[in-house]
Amino acid sequence: MPLVAGVDSSTQSCKIVVRDAETGALVRQARAPHPDGTEVDPAAWWHALTTSLDALGGLADVAAVSVAGQQHGMVCLDDDGQVIRPALLWNDTRSAGAASDLVTEAGTGEAGRRFWADAVGSVPVASFTVTKLRWLARHEPEHAARVAAVCLPHDWLTWRLGGSGDLAALRTDRSDASGTGYWSPATGDYRLDLLEQALGRRPVVPTVLGPAEAAGTVGGGGALLGPGAGDNAGAALGVGARPGDVVISIGTSGTVFSVADAPAADPSGTVAGFADATGRYLPLVCTLNAARVLDAAAALLRVDLTELAELALSAPPGADGLTLVPYLEGERTPNRPDATGAVHGLTLRTSTPAHLARAAVEGMLCALADGLDALLAHGARVDRVILVGGGARSAAVRRIAPQVFGCPVLVPPPGEYVADGAARQAAWVALGGAQAPRWSVGETEEYAAEPVAEIRARYAEARDRVVDARRD
Repeated sequence: MPLVAGVDSSTQSCKIVVRDAETGALVRQARAPHPDGTEVDPAAWWHALTTSLDALGGLADVAAVSVAGQQHGMVCLDDDGQVIRPALLWNDTRSAGAASDLVTEAGTGEAGRRFWADAVGSVPVASFTVTKLRWLARHEPEHAARVAAVCLPHDWLTWRLGGSGDLAALRTDRSDASGTGYWSPATGDYRLDLLEQALGRRPVVPTVLGPAEAAGTVGGGGALLGPGAGDNAGAALGVGARPGDVVISIGTSGTVFSVADAPAADPSGTVAGFADATGRYLPLVCTLNAARVLDAAAALLRVDLTELAELALSAPPGADGLTLVPYLEGERTPNRPDATGAVHGLTLRTSTPAHLARAAVEGMLCALADGLDALLAHGARVDRVILVGGGARSAAVRRIAPQVFGCPVLVPPPGEYVADGAARQAAWVALGGAQAPRWSVGETEEYAAEPVAEIRARYAEARDRVVDARRD
């Protein structure tokens, strides 16, 4: 009974699961928190990882381990492999101007966006690593001058687990490389010219591995290291998503993605043409504001998330016209990094905790429904809609989602699906074979309800009236 470990190094915490490589049965798990913020010293991720491993009793009995992690973050290393500055995370929007500059440099309007979509499958926004490198070159040239290598959170953790210290030993996978803005899912090659355009030179970048190709071993002689994955690709692998499935993940960010057999290239920038962790593709729409909208509403109403759900379900669909546009941290889709949230339709009748709770849930879901529409417009096949992430644990989210999405949703049992996907990849590396081993995710519940079209209509009207508010 070989065991494998999967790591999810997310924005908020490090989660590790140890599972039976053949059956997927859970053996043990642990977690440790990450610090808040949009820039973090990677040493905090390493501390959380080692703390979790200590709680698990180590990896001595594990045949392989793989690390999935938050996408896009910028980890810059010097010639000695030392971190130069805190990593800028995907949700750090200070590089929004750099993103706009990079697109404009490729051509004005549609021409610039088309160039990037054709080159790397996505139009740069503030989340992407390439924009953060341009920001670094412009705002911290002394740090930029020291950059010998650039990697992503999961790349860096895998490299640390390997223990080599040699920059040439950096490894990544297709899914995470596809979110940098300088690697093409369509060709499978880096666009080092775009990397140089952003930073001013060409540092070392991780070698991109195949879906089940080993990245080395732990400590140079222990468990095999998997290639890892971006968090969304890890979740898709964890739930066993296949072509025709659309996964809607409600975590710190909200993501809507489908498994596809062909790469995507959307010049509008709405759909990011990422790769997945199996050799296929993962067209994806991302919102910056998801489960934290529920957290904010609960804090405002001074209730916990269970009580928030009860309040939301006690209000009528559409909240009697109260609409919340959830751009609490700016927004990535649509690309509104300087926007703020807004509430419309506030009257004496709708000035109740129940109405606000309902509006918060519906507003968050409407933003995700816009993403679902975008995937459909770009040819996504939708056989099933699968709802995962911390936000999917809300009874209100599960029951209101079909009214907003206009179709039934499937909800797997609560779980750490990013870590599970990493563990499944580790099993693939350990056991070999043409495909990852088949694991059951347990009994899935289906939620259905009559669609309520006016929810989306009112939201669209309110969304289009939002005015950006430039921050200090």
